Amino acid sequence: MPKGAPLAKPELSTQDRILNSAERLFSERGIDGVSLREITTDSGVNSASLHYHFGSKIAVLERIFELRAAPIAEERERLLSQLKTNRQGRPKVEDVLYAFLRPALESQETADGDSFRMLRARLAFEREEVRRRVLDKAFNRSSQMALQALAQALPHLDAQELHWRFHFLLGSMVYTMAYPGRIESLSDEKIDTRDWQKALDRLVAFAAAGLRAP
Repeated sequence: MPKGAPLAKPELSTQDRILNSAERLFSERGIDGVSLREITTDSGVNSASLHYHFGSKIAVLERIFELRAAPIAEERERLLSQLKTNRQGRPKVEDVLYAFLRPALESQETADGDSFRMLRARLAFEREEVRRRVLDKAFNRSSQMALQALAQALPHLDAQELHWRFHFLLGSMVYTMAYPGRIESLSDEKIDTRDWQKALDRLVAFAAAGLRAP
């Protein structure tokens, strides 16, 4: 299956059926809340097929992230590698943020984007060994590129402070993508965070101000 392609197709292979069901079930109930039997029942395949193709739930999860996260990470890396710099060799903070955040928020418009959006949010609450195994592999390279660009743009921040602020940036991004509906309720539905372009512009402005703080 090509990276970034919808997991659901008119004629699904056995692997696609497993991945399609697992992604939806994981996004609804979390990794530990779904059994291998539930995946095989939902996908209509037998347990022997699942074990043959993947072997474990974590292997299924890793394959989902390989397919879904790779296009996000690759686009981040492409945009970050093309950043313009000033005479001091520093990129603009907002440009770094757009390069890092846009691919993630924009991915919500793709086929089955909602399932992966919720799965990415749920992963933040999974066991640490699961989180790190999956997220490190999927996003560490593009995140390190963003950190390097921010370090160039913000020379007044030491490494420890920059990592703390990047931590808060990641939290804001994941919460926004999770669409919990809180601000919709508090604003009497005047704000719709599902409009990812408006959310992106505001998130960039918010994060840039925090990153630039003394």
